[in-house]
Amino acid sequence: MKVLIACEYSGRTRQAFASIGHDVLSADFEPAEDDSQYHYRGDCFDLIADQHFDLMIAHPPCTYLAVSGLHWNTRGVMVNGRPRAELTEDALDFVRRLMDAPIPRIALENPVSCISSRIRKPDQIIQPWMFGEDASKSTCLWLKGLPLLKPTSIIDGQVYCCGSKIENGDVRGCPNCNGEKKAKRIYGNQTPSGQNNLGPSPTRWKERSRTFEGIAAAFAAQWGG
Repeated sequence: MKVLIACEYSGRTRQAFASIGHDVLSADFEPAEDDSQYHYRGDCFDLIADQHFDLMIAHPPCTYLAVSGLHWNTRGVMVNGRPRAELTEDALDFVRRLMDAPIPRIALENPVSCISSRIRKPDQIIQPWMFGEDASKSTCLWLKGLPLLKPTSIIDGQVYCCGSKIENGDVRGCPNCNGEKKAKRIYGNQTPSGQNNLGPSPTRWKERSRTFEGIAAAFAAQWGG
């Protein structure tokens, strides 16, 4: 099967499909982290216009789509001389082009974003902990010609309440509040309060945007079978 992995520089999804014998290319404006010769550094639509693909997994940039940042659009924030709200519209147009690409099977992945309200709701919301990863990150999937992704290995996480770990895993067993609060399940990428534990840095966006290997493996196994 000919597969395109759009907007991914890490190579993880490409590697997952290649490992089971598929003819796969990735495309992104960033260089491939694994220096693969099967990565096109440029616009994914260059490849779509030039080649036939049976399947595309697309990871459009979420910077101007994620709901966590949309409040800046109403505050007159400018980015490189343009209103941030205009960049959101550009990002939504890019998503529409990906969804309408002449490829029979498409999966588009993004965190919780305005795609849901401006284009359509996702077909599925998954978490890395459903696929053997000790991490929490709500990930939305918009699908065309593909079945829902099935969890492969559930990770339960650690139970925390009032900043402390509940050793017996009882969500109502916190000794600090006597069970008045319901404890949260916390995963390896989170602080005890549930926040992401990656501190601010110039490369934080890259660390956050990498596809989890467990999810990439599920993409390949279930959609490339």
